[in-house]
Amino acid sequence: MSGAVTIRDAVPGDAALLTQFVRALAEYERLLHEMCATEADLSRALFGSTPRAWALFAECGGQPVGFALWFYTFSSFAAKPGLYVEDVFVVPEHRGRGIGRMIFRDLARRALDEGCLRMEWWVLNWNAPAIGFYRSIGARPVDDWTVQRLDGAALREFAG
Repeated sequence: MSGAVTIRDAVPGDAALLTQFVRALAEYERLLHEMCATEADLSRALFGSTPRAWALFAECGGQPVGFALWFYTFSSFAAKPGLYVEDVFVVPEHRGRGIGRMIFRDLARRALDEGCLRMEWWVLNWNAPAIGFYRSIGARPVDDWTVQRLDGAALREFAG
């Protein structure tokens, strides 16, 4: 598939497509066993009365070839928002064409337009191609912090 790549915001009718992309990402990251999101869950989170996240699609010749999903964080030290990139995925046959760079540039512009202090995301340690790409756009690791997670039974027990 050749042609110009365009970026468009996800709309309520895209919930099924979004679910397909999330599943493809989960497979790529070897985390499909953790995916429990449904089309209805994603629709509610992105298009419900109180959106919790936003998404976009990269299209080539009108066909979706990539997506991103993000939400906003907040820095109390700076009293400014941040844009947290939850997911970015480009289908394998379209990698190496600058689509990931286009997606990240779009997100960077959104972050600046929203007055965000920064963009942040996680990357799996084994994902050398992604890490190399992130370095190429000027991203740097934040090694002074360790991610902490409270979920599942531990979350329920602690909230108890």
